[in-house]
Amino acid sequence: MKKFLMFFMALLTLVTATPTANAKRSIMELPLFERAVLIIKKFETLHKPKHWPTICYGHVVQRGEHFTRRQYSESEADALLRRDYAKFCELYKEYGRDKYILAALAYNIGPGAVNKSSVLKKLKRGDRNIFKAYTSHCHYKGKWHSGLHKRRLTELAVLYVP
Repeated sequence: MKKFLMFFMALLTLVTATPTANAKRSIMELPLFERAVLIIKKFETLHKPKHWPTICYGHVVQRGEHFTRRQYSESEADALLRRDYAKFCELYKEYGRDKYILAALAYNIGPGAVNKSSVLKKLKRGDRNIFKAYTSHCHYKGKWHSGLHKRRLTELAVLYVP
C-alpha cells in the first residue's frame, strides 16, 4: 500500500508541476516521448555553469563536443534534451514501447549501465515484472537517494506500459 501511495504521489506531483498541466488535462494524454521530456526536465532541472561538464538538462559534455561553460537558455536546453533522448530511443527501438522507459533510464544512468541491467535482461526474456529491478536504480555515490526513487516511480507510472 505504501508503494502504491508513493507511486500515486509522484504522478500527482508531476502532473501539477508541469506547465502543460494547464493546457492538457493529464500528462497521460501526451505521447510517450513528450511525457519523458517533462519527467527529465522536472528531475534534472536546468544546470548552471558551476555544474560543468554537466549542462542544460543533465547533458554531460563529451570529448569532441563543442559546448562552452555558460548558462544555456531553456529553448537551447530543451533542444539538446530532445536530441539526446531521441538518440537513446533509437538505441532501444527494438523494444517497441519499452524504448521510452529504457531511454529515460539511460538518460540518467547511461546506456552502458542499462545494457548490463536486470531491467533490460527481464524485458529481453519477456518478463514484464520490472518494478523491483527498475526501482533498484536509486543510488547516488553508493547511497540510496529518495529523489531518484521518486523519479523511478514517476517514470514507471508515466512511461511503462505493462
